[in-house]
Parts: sequence; C-alpha cells; structure tokens
Amino acid sequence: MKILFSGVPAYGHLLPLVPLATAAHAAGHSTALLTSEGMRDALRPDLPDTPVLAAGPMPAAIFEEVARQFPGSDPARDPQPETVASFFAGARVDLTADEAIRRAREWEPDLIVAEATDFVGPLVASALGIPFSVLAFGPAVPPEFTEPMFAVAGERYRRRGLAPLPPHNYIDPTPPSLQQPGWTAPANHLLFRSMPHRRIAPTGHLLPPVPSGKKRVLVTLGTVFSSVEAVEEIIGSIDLGTFDVVATAGIAPGESRPDDREGVHFVGFVPLAELLPGVDLIVNSGGAGTVLASFSEALPMVVMPQGADQFINAASAASSGAAVVVSAPAEVGPALAALSEVPSYQRAVERVAAEMASMPTAGSVIDALVTQLS
Repeated sequence: MKILFSGVPAYGHLLPLVPLATAAHAAGHSTALLTSEGMRDALRPDLPDTPVLAAGPMPAAIFEEVARQFPGSDPARDPQPETVASFFAGARVDLTADEAIRRAREWEPDLIVAEATDFVGPLVASALGIPFSVLAFGPAVPPEFTEPMFAVAGERYRRRGLAPLPPHNYIDPTPPSLQQPGWTAPANHLLFRSMPHRRIAPTGHLLPPVPSGKKRVLVTLGTVFSSVEAVEEIIGSIDLGTFDVVATAGIAPGESRPDDREGVHFVGFVPLAELLPGVDLIVNSGGAGTVLASFSEALPMVVMPQGADQFINAASAASSGAAVVVSAPAEVGPALAALSEVPSYQRAVERVAAEMASMPTAGSVIDALVTQLS
C-alpha cells in the first residue's frame, strides 16, 4: 500500500507522524511525507527512506499572511480561535493546497494520514477520492477552536467544488485518563502508544553521570518557544545542591548554546529518547510530544506553558495529579521541590504510564489501517 503522511511544516507537528511512517515502511508499504521543502533536511535523520513531496511555504510566510488579515495577531503565542483557524485552515491551505494536490496526484497514494491540525492532507484526499485518517498529537482541542477551523476549511473545499469527508480513523496517542471531563471518543477511534522521539541512528550524545545524592532534572522548552534567556531563568530558580540539570538550549535560530558549568549540562536538539534515561523530573513548556513522552517514562513534571496548545496540555497533565503548572521561571524551583518531596506525583504519573503501555504500537495501528482498506 502507498501511504502518504501529511503535516504542518514544524517539528512538533511532523515528529508524531514518524513512528507510524517508520512502522509502515518496515511492514513493506511505500511511504512519502507531504510538507514544506524547508523540512526536507530536518526530517531526513528521522525518515531516511521516506521521500518528501514538497508543497507550500514554511510557517513564517503563513504567519505573514495571517498578520495581513489580522494585524497585530500572533496565533502561536496568543492563540485566538479566528487567527488559529486562519493559520491552519485558511492561509496555509490557500498557500499549499494546489501544489499539494499536484504532488499527490503524481505519487498516487492509497491512503493519507494527516496530523490533526493539517487541513491540506484531508483536502488532497477529497480531491483524489481516497480515504484519510487523522493523527491527534495530544488531548482533544476544545470546540471553540476546532469549529472555526472546520468552517474556514469548508470554504476552501467549496471553492474547488469538493466536499469534506469524515476521517476513516481517528488515531489518538492520548490515554483516555488525560482527556478533559466530558470528552467522548470520536467515531472510529484508534488508540496509539506514544513513545519518546528517537531516531533510527542515535546521535550518540553522552550525558555525564548523575552525581551521587542528586536527582537529575531535564529542562526543555521544545523547538518553538525555547530561548536561552528563559532556560537560564529557570535554572536560576533551581537548587543545584539538590538537583543536577540537563537543559536543551541554543535551538532557536541565531542562538548559541551556553557553556556547561558545575551542575548544569547543555545540549542542543537531541531526541528525547536519548535524554530521558537517568532523568527523575522534567521541566517542559507543555508541548504535546514532550508531555506524552514524560508520561510514558513515568516522569513527574513542571509545566510552564507559553502558547499554542500548551495550556490545554498543561491542564491535562495537572488534572492527572502528575504535574505542577507554573506561569513564571522563578516558580519552577519551588515546584520541583514539591514534586520531589510529595510521593503522590510519582504514583499518579506511574498510573498513566501503565495505561499508555497497554495501548497499541505503531505497527499494530498500521496493520489495522491496512486491514480495514484491504
């Protein structure tokens, strides 16, 4: 089977697709990735055998178009329903869809798997008359955001004489216990076990051993909202006599990684699967992939959300009893002390980790998708 994976051109949107694409390739299926040319080199270490069907611009150009329509807006740091809808379902579709349809027609997929905020993949599926499935990458987004997105996307279908189709499956890495109260599973719901990001060929980055008597903390603010200044402020709040710190830094364009110092080791962009062994606690900004990775490894967390869907993910983590949510770097140190001293946080995260461990693997999900269409 030929399976086309499709996503918004950003790490946080494309990396959740990697395990499924890898499993599909391992099972003998042909795979390709539909996204911007700007992500080709970035994703090559993760998907060396999956060609990129390049279509549409990188996020900067999409943000410019949204700002033209909504002056002063910032859908990333100040997500509002109308600007979020404009970014994902309006401007990006307008700037990407025609080229995406052309690329997909040439490749002739049998199935499209689109991440949940990608409105290009489903439109391409409608144009080609093939089924598609949706991959969520965190807890369900509230209707006040999803309804405007589907309304804006619907206009793009009508302009092309197309009709939106329902997804064949809704693939979900979020265990039910992390969904918000009142959540109900969508039609054709298919659970999927999320794992920390890893590459086929590890980077080989070696971390120093944890000093005796200390607990190791990983500080990572992801790939969008990370800044050396914010990371340094967080580290400044942490008791380095109690905690040994590993921090990701120097990831943002134009920033360099600080030098290590006693009790603090800095790394660049390294897959989480290589950073989490030996970690006791984690500080993150609420990115869905990092939050789910923390749960899968049974790591209590401090969450400092910055924008996008991070506030949703932070609330979900806190409601499970496994996380403390803070709003400023100075609050991180005291929150870490609480996580370290109160056993209930560890018990709560272990319950969710056990729930995730029982969910189907990427290979099982691919087998289910293929069987349904055979």
